[in-house]
Amino acid sequence: MSTPSTSVGEFTVWDYVVFVLMLVTSALIGIYQAIKARGQHSNVQYLLGNRQLRAFPVALSLASSFMSAITVIGTPAEVYRFGAMFLIFCFTYAIVIVISAEFFLPVFYRLNITSTYEYLQMRYNKIVRYIGTSFFIIQTVLYTGIVIYAPALALNQVTGFDLWGVLVATGLVCTLYCTVGGLKAVVWTDVFQSTVMIIGFAAVITRGAVIHGNFAQVLNISYHGGRLNFWDFDPSPTRRHTFWTIVVGGTFVWTAIYGVNQSQVQRYIACRSQLEAKLALYINLVGLWIIAISAVFTGLTMYSIYHQCDPLTQKKIRASDQLLPYLVMDIMRDYPGVPGLFVSAAYSGTLSTVSSSINALAAVTVEDVIKPFTGFSERKLAWVTKGLSFAFGVICITMAALSSVMGGVLQAALTIFGILGGPMLGLFLLGMIFRWANSIGAIAGLGVGFLLTMWIGIGGHVYHPLPTKTRPLPLSTAGCLDLTANIPQSARIGPYLTTHHAPDLTSRKRLTRKSWKQ
Repeated sequence: MSTPSTSVGEFTVWDYVVFVLMLVTSALIGIYQAIKARGQHSNVQYLLGNRQLRAFPVALSLASSFMSAITVIGTPAEVYRFGAMFLIFCFTYAIVIVISAEFFLPVFYRLNITSTYEYLQMRYNKIVRYIGTSFFIIQTVLYTGIVIYAPALALNQVTGFDLWGVLVATGLVCTLYCTVGGLKAVVWTDVFQSTVMIIGFAAVITRGAVIHGNFAQVLNISYHGGRLNFWDFDPSPTRRHTFWTIVVGGTFVWTAIYGVNQSQVQRYIACRSQLEAKLALYINLVGLWIIAISAVFTGLTMYSIYHQCDPLTQKKIRASDQLLPYLVMDIMRDYPGVPGLFVSAAYSGTLSTVSSSINALAAVTVEDVIKPFTGFSERKLAWVTKGLSFAFGVICITMAALSSVMGGVLQAALTIFGILGGPMLGLFLLGMIFRWANSIGAIAGLGVGFLLTMWIGIGGHVYHPLPTKTRPLPLSTAGCLDLTANIPQSARIGPYLTTHHAPDLTSRKRLTRKSWKQ
């Protein structure tokens, strides 16, 4: 019995062509927006597009920014290891969008502000505003470092490119078009990049369906492997993912993002009317559903192909974040350009998120730190903002190294937003709901909330939860040799297994037993 090859292919010229085209297109969109606005030097134009943006592009921009590289890389791996429970987030997104559109949006839009933290000064005082700004800057820089690292890891896995060279390249491209084009460049590149992400998911799902004959077979294998585990109503808050932890906990996490996070709020308050802003949020909900469903189905497709020959257990890859790049190079290596499309999808996720973060970081720094203490004209503020965009791009690149020691990118991202985003959401809710709350109570509550979430977050990272709480689903290597023993090379799927001769899980088991007898 021969040992299968461990090679899963390499990038071809066409893969590089697809990848470079995506990168060049993103840069050209930013340059075009800069040329289009060359006669306008207002900071409002640069940061808010003169508050004249339309609902549809803003909706796609909102959807792509925080459902980006983390989703492309992390969610399919999450489904592969823990099941499709992640799909319950679709309920969470609906709740979050309604809260954001009907509660938070009217407040921020009527105040006609640029930075959400201006509200904190109006409601409390300057000290609370500066604390809020500091929290946002720290949170966003850390998060952005992760989303720079995630696709760079994917690119390194499938092409052998130098990891840190890719990190720098990612940050520099984002910084370029964000610095020259402002918010309009961010929004329109997000529209293009969200399309690339969905096409990348569709390519993997379609290829999986072709391998198995139809997508029903993918679901059949996933069902027998326990991956269609949607309805877990265990009330324990210490479990990794249940219906309650996702709906209740997820609602707070994502409300902190859509309701009060500058990166999201800045775009929907840039719409030309409050009605357009609400419409953008509700269209964005459909985009979130499409991306989440695509990511989950991609994870199920990955499991259906590797359910009897897990590359993690076989040590073919170092971490679960490399599962999807490995799969793409395995099953797409005979289709020049398609692996490049996947890497473009992951890279698009990075570009959309990082550019939005850089733009928001520059906005809050100018509005909350520089503008109150200077008498700069709008023209000079616009140049200061561009300089800050470049500076924050460099800072985010340096922070990308942090994510290399934080384990799974999905969990790390959610941890950061939980530690910093939760207390900030509480600060805004306190001011909006309770009229008698004052600045002393706000600062005290924020401090206590931060200490508690930091204690929980750091404790969870240092003391990893037991398998009885995370409940990873079983992975198998039983078919790595058996299923390829008597099958021609031309019929194999990648180096490990085939599905052409296994219409369902039962027949696959019979084939395994037969191979062992022979």
